[in-house]
Amino acid sequence: MSVSGEITNLTLMRSTASILHLDLDAFFAAVEQRDKPSLRGKPVIVGGAGPRGVVATASYEARVFGVRSAMSGTEARRRCPHAAFLGGRFGAYRQSSGVVMELLREVSPLVEPLSFDEAYVDLGASDWDLGRLDQHVAELRAELTRRTAGLTASVGVGSSKFLAKLGSEAAKPNGVRIIAPGDETDFISPLPVRAIPGVGPVTEGKLLALGLVTVADLRAADPRELVRELGRAAGESLRELSHGRDDREVAAERKAKSISVEDTFPSDLTDRLRLAAILRRDAESVADKLQRTGVFARTVAVKVRLANFTTVSKARSLGGATDHAEVIGRVGEELLSEVDVRDGVRLLGIGVSNFTRAAQERLFEDETPDAGRTETEIEVDTSGVRGRGFFPGADVIHDTLGRGWVWGSGLGRVTIRFETRHTGPGPVRTFAEDDPALHLTTGLPGLPSPGIETVPEPVPHPQ
Repeated sequence: MSVSGEITNLTLMRSTASILHLDLDAFFAAVEQRDKPSLRGKPVIVGGAGPRGVVATASYEARVFGVRSAMSGTEARRRCPHAAFLGGRFGAYRQSSGVVMELLREVSPLVEPLSFDEAYVDLGASDWDLGRLDQHVAELRAELTRRTAGLTASVGVGSSKFLAKLGSEAAKPNGVRIIAPGDETDFISPLPVRAIPGVGPVTEGKLLALGLVTVADLRAADPRELVRELGRAAGESLRELSHGRDDREVAAERKAKSISVEDTFPSDLTDRLRLAAILRRDAESVADKLQRTGVFARTVAVKVRLANFTTVSKARSLGGATDHAEVIGRVGEELLSEVDVRDGVRLLGIGVSNFTRAAQERLFEDETPDAGRTETEIEVDTSGVRGRGFFPGADVIHDTLGRGWVWGSGLGRVTIRFETRHTGPGPVRTFAEDDPALHLTTGLPGLPSPGIETVPEPVPHPQ
């Protein structure tokens, strides 16, 4: 890259640590432990049931045994046979996620969710005193724990999305890492190249083969060698990130319809270069449809369904309208680079929207300052982890004994542990599956309101 190019890039970088990345700790499993007191401090795995089950989230107690998200349920049971394997209660996860996102929007109007359990926040649009970041972050995390009735989050703050994300990773679990301006290089230099978002096993192998083990090694590498081995887009992107340069802005999400092409993979993909090639191929199909329809698109979007059942959709407005496959593919690759795919991708799609009948080819080189804004939408695919019927972990209510959850079921019997987040560990009782007094429920106990302490409702226990 030319000297003038580097100066331009640096002028776009922030001079303050004003981008925050928040990541809820072991989110699905933490919600289960919160709502099921008998599981607190014990290994909990959400998902992993059935012959093709996949782990959505593992508690930190299960991670000690090597269990991780996207691992097959068979392998997870081999490593941690004594763990509680639960089906997903996505109503409960959605409830807590909504509370957290609402809290973040009270801090700043610019909140960009990345998934069900993490988001970026632009503190430059907040009324926080950036000279008191430690205090503000501590208050934010305390309020999050209060409003979610006990969940915790790891937080990173830096001058870019890249640094904030690495900061929260370094802070896990339940910690804070603020990277002050001027400390960026010292912070990222000793990290392994695998720590850079987007560096999966294949890319890591290529970098290690070049003798590039740490981010410092990557920064010192010949840029031409990186481009030759990884391709221009990936090579130049990694070069920039190794210097801590990342000028992406935090963008609030907006739902947008699109015409798209999608690929569902028989096994999860982690190779970013292969994913990029698939996007470019599908961009040609999208462009062909546009050309046959006779319209041009002003927005490009990608859809990425991750191994943990979260679907991330990102859209970007262009500086004009296009029906060119090269443009659609290039923007799609840039959007894909903002998604962490290291745990695997189940589905990948690219699409376009915001149509016009006239082309306006003001793209990239002479793009207007307002163009290039990325917007994010988060959904959760529950098909692979959601239980059916009296699945382990499901919420139930007994007409006499009150609220509980399914401990286990089979042979026409269902075992219930009667407890809630307010009661402490409760007793266990077994019933016939068709007992008329026993009911599955999707109703959820409320969470504390902003600024209001709630008094738990009494829950009866079996005598």
